[in-house]
Amino acid sequence: MANVSAQNGTNGLPGAGMKSEGLWSQLMTMRRIYTRSPVFRTLLLISAGSFLVVVATALGQIVLNRWNQPFYDAIERRNLDAFFYQLKIFAVIAGGMLLLNILQQWLNQRFRLKLREGLTHDLICEWMRPRRAFRLANAGAIGVNPDQRMQEDAGHLADLTTDLAFGLLQSSILLVSFVGVLWSLSEGFMFQISGRTIDIPGYMVWAAIIYAGSASLLSWRVGRPLIELNGERYSREAALRFTMMRVNEHIDSISLAGGETGERQKLENDLGSVLTALRNIFRAQINLAWVVDGYGWVTVVAPILVAAPVYFSGHISFGGLMMAVGAFNQVHTSLRWFVANIGAITDWRATLHRITSFRSALIATDALNDAEGHIEFVLNDSNRLTLDRLDVASPTGRTRFDEPHIEIAAGERVVITGEPRTGKTLLFRALAGLWPLGSGRVGLPKGEAITFLPRTPYMPPGRLRDVLSYPQTDTFTDTQLIEALARVGLQRMAPLLDNEARWDRELSDDDERLLAFARAILHKPHWLVLDEVLETMDPTTLRRVLSILETELKGSTVVSLGRVLPDNALFSREIRLVREAKPQSRQPARPDRSLEGAQA
Repeated sequence: MANVSAQNGTNGLPGAGMKSEGLWSQLMTMRRIYTRSPVFRTLLLISAGSFLVVVATALGQIVLNRWNQPFYDAIERRNLDAFFYQLKIFAVIAGGMLLLNILQQWLNQRFRLKLREGLTHDLICEWMRPRRAFRLANAGAIGVNPDQRMQEDAGHLADLTTDLAFGLLQSSILLVSFVGVLWSLSEGFMFQISGRTIDIPGYMVWAAIIYAGSASLLSWRVGRPLIELNGERYSREAALRFTMMRVNEHIDSISLAGGETGERQKLENDLGSVLTALRNIFRAQINLAWVVDGYGWVTVVAPILVAAPVYFSGHISFGGLMMAVGAFNQVHTSLRWFVANIGAITDWRATLHRITSFRSALIATDALNDAEGHIEFVLNDSNRLTLDRLDVASPTGRTRFDEPHIEIAAGERVVITGEPRTGKTLLFRALAGLWPLGSGRVGLPKGEAITFLPRTPYMPPGRLRDVLSYPQTDTFTDTQLIEALARVGLQRMAPLLDNEARWDRELSDDDERLLAFARAILHKPHWLVLDEVLETMDPTTLRRVLSILETELKGSTVVSLGRVLPDNALFSREIRLVREAKPQSRQPARPDRSLEGAQA
């Protein structure tokens, strides 16, 4: 049962196609999300704390690097006293570095948690704006598996962003810290080539830059295809999970029909798509491994080879050589951050694209598509529902009334009828503002909410009392809830008010509809629109519901889409629907499959 306020009539449209956003646009989207988030201040404080810790860690690394020279010089001189003294100094340095590392890990985890909280909260809020989720579900591929985008992708993006951001920060600070050390170690060195003296100030710094730069460039060229491949993998994983969930939801019907073989084939096809995507990723990763691992092995001896000329020329001692090797490794490690993280970066780009495209699609559902006509919603001055030249468009035709102007006054009981496949459910969705395509005007009664009751009412999981009160919670007393259950013939469920269950699986179809009318008794809506609800009931249940409409809901205006009842006792007026089945040039921006079950 859905409530639509007269003040909130809306007519959005799923986007016909989402434009792929560039990286800068995606980053600006994320900035807008977090600057408006309640966690923004906390993120700033954690970032500031992490910056200070990383700076302190870099200073500790500099002290540790300087420790290398006296330690290895003591080994070279075989000075046992100096050797043990330097070990004591190392213990102090290592203890301080351990505390900083633990503090950094704690800050990282807090940052990761707040990132996910802010992003997921934003996506849920955007998704749950009135009618957005419905429109997104009918917007094509972008609306498939929103649960994965908000839960798995949001968490994965928070993890990757935290690791990459703090890793880049630490590498940048270490680079700035050790470039000076490496420059001073190789500042005055001169090469002798063919009797000529060549002076290259800070040549070890330039060697590290050239070495790491070539590795980064080659890694990006080889690893870039992983961005698209990871995106494809996540899409296919989502399709497989959706198929598994669908099979599990309908396992009774599948088993009764003996459809296990066909469903198994579909699952195997989806699994095959996932495995194909994974094989493509593995091939790309193997190609990348040739580059990354190849440079990794060269790195074992590269710093010694670079520092060897200074050592063999007698400019530095063995301890100075090890100090230079340590400084070169720090600079090189900082410069090759991109190489070491190319796989994570491509994964981050793919996940960022999935999140931002999903959020853009959510917002785009509120935008009007200029290429399509739309039903207009207005607010009447009186307590009446008016339908002026209403024409509902679909891919297979158009649905309209057999008269151009219809006015339904408060308190009336009206039935809207039509031949099978006329589009009664499509009209039901259009009146609720869910299906905007078409033309004409819907005038909503001023200051009164309209309650829409579909053929299959929504039964949220949880306590039975919350199911009865939905969409409100803890609004009614136990006495009111029990009386409503008794009135619809479900008094046996009175002891279960505080039981939690999946009620859509526990109840029969008739019991679900009766529970929906128990809700209506509690909420007492001024306007009640039914989508072929009465036609599906057995005679006993129908008589009970008609009695409720004539007593407890006597003051409600009732508009029923369906057939005329046998004795037509409830409805005093009949309105006819007609359908133009001739294909039109205008097509809604959604695949045909989205109309399954929408026309009745």
